[in-house]
Amino acid sequence: QVQLVESGGGSVQAGGSLRLSCLASGYMNRNYCMGWFRQAPGKERETVATIRRYGSTWYTSYADSVKGRFIISQDNAKNTLYLSMNSLKPEDTAMYYCAARLWSCPERNTNDGYWGQGTQVTVSS
Repeated sequence: QVQLVESGGGSVQAGGSLRLSCLASGYMNRNYCMGWFRQAPGKERETVATIRRYGSTWYTSYADSVKGRFIISQDNAKNTLYLSMNSLKPEDTAMYYCAARLWSCPERNTNDGYWGQGTQVTVSS
């Protein structure tokens, strides 16, 4: 069983930065794909970024809305997934969730895999 716990959320002004962390416990091997997702009140959950490893190469993907501003990374030694968020905008305000799934990446429209409880990010103008 895998458990995911997010941290690092908070309130920040537009243009500011935050770094989210997701600590994973339980057995996870390199065949897991991990990702960050977010959901704002009244809106559907959306994919922010995903990361997976093939051999020695890491592959990442980002939503168009965060490209160039957010960076997803993973520290296997610490069992931790990160999301570095820069140049934050009010529209980035949402609950951010960490997710992990074996073989294929987590998807925004299913709960397959493992999901954390979320951490709130609020960006004021």
